[in-house]
Amino acid sequence: MVTTATNKEALTAAQGPLKERYRADAGSAVITLNASGRLGEGVSCSLDTGRAMAQAGLHPMAGGDGTQLCSGDMLLEALVACAGVTLKAVATSLGLDVREGTVRAEGDLDFRGTLGVDKQAAVGFTAIRLAFEVETDASAEQLATLEKLTERYCVVWQSLQHPPEGTVTITAA
Repeated sequence: MVTTATNKEALTAAQGPLKERYRADAGSAVITLNASGRLGEGVSCSLDTGRAMAQAGLHPMAGGDGTQLCSGDMLLEALVACAGVTLKAVATSLGLDVREGTVRAEGDLDFRGTLGVDKQAAVGFTAIRLAFEVETDASAEQLATLEKLTERYCVVWQSLQHPPEGTVTITAA
């Protein structure tokens, strides 16, 4: 949380040039974030985060220094984890042998919206794509069923497709 003038000044200094660049070149504010994972034994999915401890911070395109995870990356990682576990659970339920596989999520994000550079630019992802590549002997029909049921029962995917009602509150301690 930015609470002191020094922090605010540092944030303004980091974001100012970015905002100017995004105003001048809207295309430079658009990025595709992604996350990946590996389906594991049983009902599991390992995320490739590259960090033992997750610490969130600003993305470099929003003024961060790149040493902390961006919450957008974390959202995609949560999707990868949920979808991977869901796929493995569904495959297990269907009696399908999914020996190995990968899960990939990528999303398009325009930082002009997040930084308030362009009121017409979306704040948040404008598109998210989820893809699996699996090692299995399942038939095309079985894979279609696996895809349909994984999509239906993945909590994070369904939350993104049908956003829940949400509230934001701030209270002083």
